[in-house]
Amino acid sequence: MSNARFRVPTATNEPVLSFAPGTPERAALRTQCGAFAGEQIEIPLIIGGKEVRTGRTASSVMPHRHGHVLATWHKAGAAEVAAAAEACKAASAEWASMSWDHRASIFLKAADLLAGPWRQVLNAATVLGQSKTAHQAEIDAACELIDFFRFNAEFMQELYTEQPLSSAGCWNRVEQRPLEGFVFAVTPFNFTSIAGNLPTAPALMGNTAIWKPASSAVYSAWWIMKLLEEAGLPPGVINFVPGSGAEVGDPVLAHPDFAGVHFTGSTGVFQDMWATIGANIRNYRSYPRIVGETGGKDFVFAHPSADVDALCVALVRGAFEYQGQKCSAASRAYIPRSLWAMVKDRLVSLVGSIEMGDPTEFGNFMGAVIDKGAFRDITGYIDHAKASPDAEILVGGEYDDSEGYFIRPTVVVTTNPSFKTMVEEIFGPVLTIFVYEDERIDDALRSCDTASAYALTGAVFAQDRRAIVRIADALRNTAGNFYINDKPTGAVVGQQPFGGGRASGTNDKAGSKLNLMRWTSVRTIKETFVPPTEYRYPYMGSD
Repeated sequence: MSNARFRVPTATNEPVLSFAPGTPERAALRTQCGAFAGEQIEIPLIIGGKEVRTGRTASSVMPHRHGHVLATWHKAGAAEVAAAAEACKAASAEWASMSWDHRASIFLKAADLLAGPWRQVLNAATVLGQSKTAHQAEIDAACELIDFFRFNAEFMQELYTEQPLSSAGCWNRVEQRPLEGFVFAVTPFNFTSIAGNLPTAPALMGNTAIWKPASSAVYSAWWIMKLLEEAGLPPGVINFVPGSGAEVGDPVLAHPDFAGVHFTGSTGVFQDMWATIGANIRNYRSYPRIVGETGGKDFVFAHPSADVDALCVALVRGAFEYQGQKCSAASRAYIPRSLWAMVKDRLVSLVGSIEMGDPTEFGNFMGAVIDKGAFRDITGYIDHAKASPDAEILVGGEYDDSEGYFIRPTVVVTTNPSFKTMVEEIFGPVLTIFVYEDERIDDALRSCDTASAYALTGAVFAQDRRAIVRIADALRNTAGNFYINDKPTGAVVGQQPFGGGRASGTNDKAGSKLNLMRWTSVRTIKETFVPPTEYRYPYMGSD
């Protein structure tokens, strides 16, 4: 083993390509989308580096053209989970003992592969399989995942460098050990980058993982797994085990080697998992680490001094980019009466101009929502608003699932700050606005703070600095990521560590050292150079 003190290359955020007309990336993405659309692949499990086919299959389809099948994928069950746990155990000793620089090199290589020849592979898989536009795919599947790989390596190095003080005669040091057992990574459909980060962040720190991707995003997850294999990830370090939540999750959470869960998904699922972990706590070798990000009811709070044009653009982008299927999406807004007439006119105009359709057509701002279940749930909220005397549809409200799961961007205005669509997470292109009287701003702030169970992201729009200070303080606990004169979406790795509290999760801040610390177990070492040879202390001497 080398005795050099290595330093990883300084991480910088990956530049976002424009995909403007005439650019090479635009042509390359079109070509890759055409290639993927022209074939149907089979996706097996990968356990211990080997492909496993169970014969129990499901389909990956295009949400915007749900009759088009991209892949048939095999579903795991209890037997495959047991095999994956054994693969983790078999790989763990060698992986944990591998020097950190070699572990880092694998993910740094993955970053460079993704920045180069794999870029449009992951982008196209995300465009077709998750109905993201070229821009939304680029900032997610390419740039953010590249950033996770590079910045996590740098954060790991910083963690390993941090050491305690030593007094005279001894040397104190700490080492960051991986957890005893495997980490269960449960990843969502809406961000390819999160799907890539949740299993790899623990793996970087020397852990092994069982990875269950969302059933509606197995297609892009498969290509991430193949990218990691090309980067040199050893067999068994990350085991790719798609399947239903219960058929995979129940045997995982019952396994004695379960050491932690890295989760992004719904609040209900996370709470059920936490309860199961609690019920099984006596069965585990050690107390599992529970890290989860579970959604939000994210807000934009406008002060009477707000810039109306900036506010309306933030509402449109924050609420309707990627069909509102971001845990950080603007879902509720508080607008002062003095600005409402201007905001209303501008917002109706902007939302009415939004183009929606196949994301491979570059003029479209929005695609389809992810699947039939999401379509049903979101349209249920729209129908509730249409039928309620406490609300009206300002713009949008139309939907059609005959070819794809399309829902027009919808703005609801309510007279009730506790209205259903102001309180509950919708995870779709629905923004609800409450217009408050200027002189009752304190009531509006209290409602913003207390009406929803979530506390993930939020934004204030104001030109008056005193107002910004006042509103930011009043909403201190309402968002783990807070934005001033910006939309509440778009956190960048290394710049805005991401996560929230309350029902939004454990706030362990993906994209920072704070998250990586959760995947280590610290050992403190004290070495005394000249140990005492007499048990008596000086105070024991006679006068």
